[in-house]
Amino acid sequence: MSIGQKLAWDDSVLPFQLDASDIRGRVARLDGALDGILKQHNYPPAVEALVAEMAVLTALIGQTIKLRWKLSLQVQSKGAVRMIATDYYGPSEDGAPARIRAYASYTEERLTDEKPFDQIGEGYFAIMIDQGEGMTPYQGITPIAGGSLSACAEAYFAQSEQIPTRFELSFGVSTEQSEPHWRAGGVMLQHMPKASPSVAPEATGEGGLLQANDVVGEGDDAENWSRANILLNTVEELELIGPSVSPDKLLLRLFSEESPRVYAPQAVQFGCTCSEDRVRQSLSIYSAKDIETMTTDDGRVTADCQFCGSHYDLDPQSVGFEANV
Repeated sequence: MSIGQKLAWDDSVLPFQLDASDIRGRVARLDGALDGILKQHNYPPAVEALVAEMAVLTALIGQTIKLRWKLSLQVQSKGAVRMIATDYYGPSEDGAPARIRAYASYTEERLTDEKPFDQIGEGYFAIMIDQGEGMTPYQGITPIAGGSLSACAEAYFAQSEQIPTRFELSFGVSTEQSEPHWRAGGVMLQHMPKASPSVAPEATGEGGLLQANDVVGEGDDAENWSRANILLNTVEELELIGPSVSPDKLLLRLFSEESPRVYAPQAVQFGCTCSEDRVRQSLSIYSAKDIETMTTDDGRVTADCQFCGSHYDLDPQSVGFEANV
């Protein structure tokens, strides 16, 4: 298969288990899905890198949610990059692809030449799960810390779930095809959760946050976790992005002694759920007086989707709760 062709393992998440270590994980590869996210916008390189990192984290974490559920990751900060938001929609039915979308808001004049994570200031990292109509959404929040979005996600799992978690990611612009485009890939490891510890763990992470080693336990659990992490440390960036190494071969190269067992991969594609009906629904909470303030000089109410850039042009008489009475 030539580099110019779509690779069989692009835009997929491969779940696996290391039977010898009691560790589960996922391998993600994003190509067209990530390109679909980023080409909707004209982000500066630092913002593109942050969105790419957030997208591959979302794909790795989201693979576990059930059909028709939605998982969202969000960063809110006081830095130049004020928000990064991602959504992962579980497949509508067995065998269907999952959908992913993302966007960022930022103040361009505040961006610096520092590394991408330095564009994020004090704030929080959140994970939300929407199980559908009639169910209370779940939300967990941890402070931004650790020097990367991956570290924020690891801290979230240690702090909120007490599940030892490790991410190893790679992302960047591929120039091996006719047109440069973004690729991303990564591996996620999680130690299988056990019964709640009888002694509260001591936090050793930045800002007093728990980290993976604080919640992994002792004895065989600690030894297995350490060994798997040492093996993952040997991975190379190009192996993670995967233009030439398939996910199953990567697992065998890294964890051959850990008895890796793979499951069916989950396909992922860029997809937005916006529609004119959804825009009308979101505007239905406003009175006619409120709608009047949103009306343009041309006598229209307009709205743009932040995720995919779709533009909606509506008659002000058809939106707002008074119009719907």
